Amino acid sequence: MNTNSITHLNTSDMHSTTMRSAGQLIKRSLINTRRLPSAFLPTLAMPIFNMVSFSGTFFALTKLPGFPTDRSVNWFMPLGLAMGSAFSGVGLGFSLIRDLENGFYDRMRMAPTSRISLIVGPVLATWIRVTLVTLIVFGAGTLLGARPTAGVLSYLCSWIAALGISTIGAGWGLGLAYRFQDMRGAAIMQLSIFLTMFLSTAQVPLNVMTGWLHTVARINPITNIFRLSRSGWVNASDPGHMSWSNAYGGLIAIAVLSVLSLIFALRSLQKIDK
Repeated sequence: MNTNSITHLNTSDMHSTTMRSAGQLIKRSLINTRRLPSAFLPTLAMPIFNMVSFSGTFFALTKLPGFPTDRSVNWFMPLGLAMGSAFSGVGLGFSLIRDLENGFYDRMRMAPTSRISLIVGPVLATWIRVTLVTLIVFGAGTLLGARPTAGVLSYLCSWIAALGISTIGAGWGLGLAYRFQDMRGAAIMQLSIFLTMFLSTAQVPLNVMTGWLHTVARINPITNIFRLSRSGWVNASDPGHMSWSNAYGGLIAIAVLSVLSLIFALRSLQKIDK
């Protein structure tokens, strides 16, 4: 057997080991969700609570000239979904801090597998939980009167946006947890979510904003993700309706921020090993 064949086998074995390890971490995460529902229920309750409270309290926003929908729940359902997805992602940071403090994570680091599996496994588990939350939020939104304007694509775009935000939150939360290794990072995780969300088009579209908030929201990449998430829930005659020109910005923002946050998490993990 030549050197190239040996290298190929070693690489193949490494990838196989990484995926098996990631699979076990996914299984562990889902088991913990079942054993500790108190850690999952807030993630489920938050998007529904936000959707109900905001759409009920601010229903008069739909009367503003140029507001892109006459159904407040159509506007605020993606916001609730984004908040729940973001907290699902950074929730990995809270779990990691707990594992670091009780010593369990040290045992995982000693496993003969790639460090990438320690990030890939939890992120994929988060995708599963976020998908479940998304389905429930869609059902609750339908009961509250949310109606898609682009059929199945409306749900697909919102789901993709939710997965993207959860991935960004996961990388950011894991990176902070690796850096601080205690609950000091928790406050930064939560504060950063609220700042990035509410300094965007979380509550109102750009065309009704003024002053510095309009400037910040316009350059905030989360605005593009909201545009993607809401593109199938606004009026068909509105410029923000479903189209590639309105979707690609959100997809690019998800791709770039996900890569940056996951690199941050991996490099932070490597600092622990050193």
